[in-house]
This record gives sequence, C-alpha cells and structure tokens, in this order.
Amino acid sequence: MTHHHHPDAAHPDAAHRVPSRRDMLRTLAGAGLVAAWPVSARAAAQADAAGGRPGRILVVVELTGANDGLNTLVPYTDDAYYRLRPQIAVPARRVRRIDDRFGFNPGMAGFERLYKDGHMAIVHGCGYAQPSFSHFTSAAYWHTGVPNGGEPHGWLGRVADAIDPGLTPNFIVNIDERQSLAVRARRHVPVVFNDPDRFARKGLHASRPLLDGALAPVAGQGATARYLDDVARSAREASAQVRAAWEAYRTPVDYGIISMDLPKVASMISAGMPTRLYHVAYRHNAFDTHVQQTDLHQRLLTYVSDAVSGFVKDLQRIGRADDVAVLVYSEFGRRPAENTSLGTDHGTANHMYVVGTRVKGGHFGEAPSLTQLDETGNQRHTTDFRRVYASLIEGWLGHADSASLLYGRYETLPLWA
Repeated sequence: MTHHHHPDAAHPDAAHRVPSRRDMLRTLAGAGLVAAWPVSARAAAQADAAGGRPGRILVVVELTGANDGLNTLVPYTDDAYYRLRPQIAVPARRVRRIDDRFGFNPGMAGFERLYKDGHMAIVHGCGYAQPSFSHFTSAAYWHTGVPNGGEPHGWLGRVADAIDPGLTPNFIVNIDERQSLAVRARRHVPVVFNDPDRFARKGLHASRPLLDGALAPVAGQGATARYLDDVARSAREASAQVRAAWEAYRTPVDYGIISMDLPKVASMISAGMPTRLYHVAYRHNAFDTHVQQTDLHQRLLTYVSDAVSGFVKDLQRIGRADDVAVLVYSEFGRRPAENTSLGTDHGTANHMYVVGTRVKGGHFGEAPSLTQLDETGNQRHTTDFRRVYASLIEGWLGHADSASLLYGRYETLPLWA
C-alpha cells in the first residue's frame, strides 16, 4: 500500500516568470518531483468560495477492462438472462438478493450491506451513443466525458479548474502507476503517485541531476532558478508529508485482501489533506473476462466490494463519512450472451454505483431489455453516463454549471438524500 504527491504549486508570482510555471511543473512531474505545497489559507478560502460545497470529496474508482455488469448485479428473475448465459449465469439461489428483481454476485457481501443500509445508488443502463468496443478509446471517452470528441482534458481536471481557481495544492490526486486522462487539467497539475516510499527516496534521488542542472545560475533568470529551487524544496517537504500521513495511519477496518488503494485515500483524508478529487483504478484491464469468467470475476468483485465497504466504514470511524461520495464505473459492459470460452466479450451499457452516507439509496434509470438487443447483440443504453457526472458536479460538489464542463446539458438524477 502507498501514497505520493504532486499538485499545482500556486506560487504567488509564478505567472511573471520567464519560462511558464506550467512547463517547469511538467518537467518536474516527469521526474516524479512535483509535490505537495503547503496549503495557504488564502488558497483554501478561494477554493471554498468557488467550490460551493467546500468540505465535500469525490473518490472515483475505475474498474479497468470492462466489468461484466450482468454478473455483478444479477437480474435473477429474468428468464432471458439465463437463456443468454446457460453456463455462466449466477444461479438465482446463490444471488445476494436486494429486492424482487436484482441481487448482487455471491462475492459481494459489502455491496449488499451498503445497498441495504441505504448508502448506494445504482444507476442502470449507463453508456453513450455509437459506443466503442476498444478499451483504450472507450476509457478515453469516459475519462474526458466527451465521447467521439478528442477532448484533451479529463472531466475531473475540468472540474478542478472550475471549482478551485485558486489552484489549491494537492486538490486532485490520482493513485496509479501513470496519470489517468480523467485528471488532466488545463491549470491544475494533479498529484500522481503509487508508492510513497519509492517516490520519496528513489524519485528524488534519481532526479537530483535534473534539479542540479536546472538550478545552475543562468544570466537574467534568477527568479526562475529560485522558483525551481522552491519547487524542489516543496517536493521534498511534500514527500515527507505524504509518507508521514501513510506511516501514521492505522486502521482496525478490514478492507479485504486487495484494497484498491482506498486505505491510501483514507489516510490522506484522515491527515486533513485539502484534496477534493481522487481517482483510483483497479489493476490494468483486470475485468477483461473473455475466458473462464466465473471464478475469477467473483474474486475480483469480492475485492471491489470489500474495499469500498471497508472504505465507507473507515470514513465513519474517522468521522468523515458525510464528506465523501464514491463513484464506481467501468469503460463499458459486456455482451449479454456468454461466449464459447465461458467468458463474455466487449459490450455496451453498464451500471454505475454512487456510494456514501449522504447518497439516496435505490435504483435510478431503467434496466436495458435483454430481449430487445441492438444489431450487435448488445444492450441499448438507457442513461447517458454524463447524467451521473452532472449529478456529482452539481448535486454533490455544488458547482451549478455542469453544462459548460460537460459541453452540454445533462439532466441530473436525484442521488442525494
């Protein structure tokens, strides 16, 4: 488990320096060096003024590889489901029933409990028109919130720019091996880390020559050198802060065998970091279950279910549960019919899950028909996924103008209690 940091270091007069502050941050970020700047009261106040709901945090969990929604939330009373999946359907007797139509996969005790406690909204049939079956392409559409659009910035990056014009340090954190397009912003530089120990020791050590070169005095560029020196010092301080937060963090809560980095998020929330937006991803393409799906998929779902429910329990323990909403999504669903290898191929519509103690639990949207499939044999999406993004931007984060961030008006869903 682990953490790491690099945000948009809002230096007071950075804008007046010769090379753009952003260019330098990009260079240093490439070296694993840009890190937490101490939060100034002024930056925090600016963020509060712009953010609408200053204390609220959004944690986005991506299940990469395209999770099979039909075997996650099973329509156990639908005969068509069992006809389409004679071998791999979850038997009705094994389903964790949440009502008279749907039940969770047997491995998902945590999700069942969250739903029954009223802390989970299930949004059905999420997708977009003209769906792509490429992991890379469809993930880019979900990351940017602009299907078929070629948008260079991520939806979370655009949200950060909009609700935090003061560029609060550490405002947006991406826990992953490499930066997700979802967090790419025009003005914010996201903190991207995977392992705090490696970041602090190897990262800084390996980048020493770069910094030493960058700090060599250049005629007429004293301010630039001083600025880079500030960034380097800040990176060292930040890595220490992050390491301290993680090393100090102890929890009795069981997150399960594979925690999906959520304890790292909890440690930062517990330490009072100013981060409002987190993006974590579950293992590269783990959910791409083309072959012998059943046992592997149940195991993966158990990891997700245990981790998310453990995270909510941990937030309750530290008194921050009411401040956090969690979105769980995947880049597309899988085909309703099983394939000859006892797996499933790339599909379309899927569920999105919004979890938290402030969520209005229940079902939202309409489950796609399993008897009226499209010409590719896939479900027709019934909910544009950007409606969920709009609901998070407006209803949770309190930024009224989701239309300018999503390049269109998407009707929000009543997800909040």
